[in-house]
Amino acid sequence: MHYRVLIVDDEIELAKSTAEYMEMFDIKTAYVDSAASCYAFFAENDTELILLDINLKDGSGFSVCRKLREEYRLPILFISARQSDDDVLAALSIGGDDYIKKPYSLSVLLAKVKVNLKRVAELRAAEQSTAGTGTAGPDAGRQTAPQDAASSELSLDSATMSAIRRGKRVPLKAKEFSLLSCLYEHRNTIVTKEDLFREVWGDAFYTDGTLNVHIRKLREKLEDNPNEPELIKTIWGTGYILSLEDGK
Repeated sequence: MHYRVLIVDDEIELAKSTAEYMEMFDIKTAYVDSAASCYAFFAENDTELILLDINLKDGSGFSVCRKLREEYRLPILFISARQSDDDVLAALSIGGDDYIKKPYSLSVLLAKVKVNLKRVAELRAAEQSTAGTGTAGPDAGRQTAPQDAASSELSLDSATMSAIRRGKRVPLKAKEFSLLSCLYEHRNTIVTKEDLFREVWGDAFYTDGTLNVHIRKLREKLEDNPNEPELIKTIWGTGYILSLEDGK
């Protein structure tokens, strides 16, 4: 069975009330209370987004996130009463797309869910569109940036959510690809943090920590020396700039 949202939380009453709230807005939602039941869910069902608690009765939400990331490409939003910055950074570093602290506002949670579900739909639509553009050769149907001598330093492939850096393909996670795509669209121009939050995350409910973690991950994957970035540069107090030669 297909669900739009899966809640994994051992606070069963909270999970139930959250699911009922989502259903009020026509978002079909299921809930489970353990890591084991989460894995069992995927044996017979699928979902577009996960709301994942960290403290589960049979394990850690961190472990669940890592395991799911091995097989599934879907937004994972952590929901937790743990408040420390270390927990937030750990959750984002292992593949979480956001971190929502309990007690949360149902209306704010709904807004975040809607934004991520919209991006899932847009990504699937783009993939379906590229799938029908032809089958001649292994790269048919892929949407890539123009490849010439100048632009070969960096290009993007939306069909595989990857970057091509100096001829080497670098797989990216969904939010990493969205963030890099935004910077690429405005390459050699400063993009403010506010614009990145709006264009990549779709709202202003995020913190600098969320953005910093994703920028760091991109640098680790794309820069020769992430500690001295030459591609993705910080403009202190303002935002970031993707610096490419000849504007390509």
